[in-house]
Amino acid sequence: MNPTLDLIHARRSTRLYDQTPLTQQEKDAILLAAMRAPTAGAMMLYTIIEVEDQSLKDQLAVTCDDQPFIATAPYVLLFLADYQRWMDLYEATGCTPRAQELGITPRAPAEGDLVLAMMDALIAAQTAALAAESLGIGSCYIGDIVENWEVHQRMFELPRYTFPAILLCLGKPKDKPLQKRTARFDRQFIVHQDCYQRFSEAELDEMFIPFGGRSFEHHPYPNGALNTIQHNYIRKFTADFSIEMNRSVRAMLDSWCAE
Repeated sequence: MNPTLDLIHARRSTRLYDQTPLTQQEKDAILLAAMRAPTAGAMMLYTIIEVEDQSLKDQLAVTCDDQPFIATAPYVLLFLADYQRWMDLYEATGCTPRAQELGITPRAPAEGDLVLAMMDALIAAQTAALAAESLGIGSCYIGDIVENWEVHQRMFELPRYTFPAILLCLGKPKDKPLQKRTARFDRQFIVHQDCYQRFSEAELDEMFIPFGGRSFEHHPYPNGALNTIQHNYIRKFTADFSIEMNRSVRAMLDSWCAE
């Protein structure tokens, strides 16, 4: 392997931080790396908000599914999918009237534009996370930022064509992690050749072996689940935060795509 691959394989989420602030040099290195990430058509369809105000961090610790460690992160970055900047630019340079003069029908950003901007934002975020890791700075992704869209919109004064794609908490680990890295599914379940492959029940039963047991193995949980997959279904897929996530994203899409 090489140092880059070693870094990728060694990375794990960090939720317990040394409270030493990141230096401006470290912040700049992370941000500049993020801005060198691949981007659709070099449009950089994302914005990065440095969340420095402690009161905002405190609010995020509540609105992002009650995760107190968010408030303790020395450096927090909010990555937005952002088409607002380009729409402002299009308006400022007279794109709509010129298109009409040329017989081209103007349009507003739609679902595909949002997905493209989300891609840009997530690629930039992952580049930032790896840059931070190379500096000895740990990170933790917070996907729950897509919940409570209306609240986050007000908190960060987000215009119509922006959407929180991911929140990234950063800081130097308080203690060197001693626990093993989180397991991953075997390659056969993730990497397919030429077309999508669905699996038999026997194959699906083997999926959770890297996590210490078979998928269908009987194992009662306090929430009523009888195996690890039922536990996932009840704890995550049907949980209140998942219901809120879908409601929030639906509301945001309604706003983005409104006539």
